[in-house]
Amino acid sequence: MAKYWFKQKSIGIGSTPNTWQGWLVTLLAIVLMIAVVFEAKQISDPSAQKLVALTGVGAIFIALSVIAFLKTEGGWRWRSGKKD
Repeated sequence: MAKYWFKQKSIGIGSTPNTWQGWLVTLLAIVLMIAVVFEAKQISDPSAQKLVALTGVGAIFIALSVIAFLKTEGGWRWRSGKKD
């Protein structure tokens, strides 16, 4: 049986960490995003700073979203808060 790291949100779409693995992946993604922004600040060209920061943070966000989607029991779907 597969162990799911995230659970479906009760309202809206998406998931939230449910196990220590889910929390670890989420915190790691946040730390990596912060590191990317700080590293981008080292670039002298402001346009390149923005491009590197947005690309890096976007890639990490997409990776976290894919992991969360794959490791959420029942996948993602819209939920209105009612029992269903």
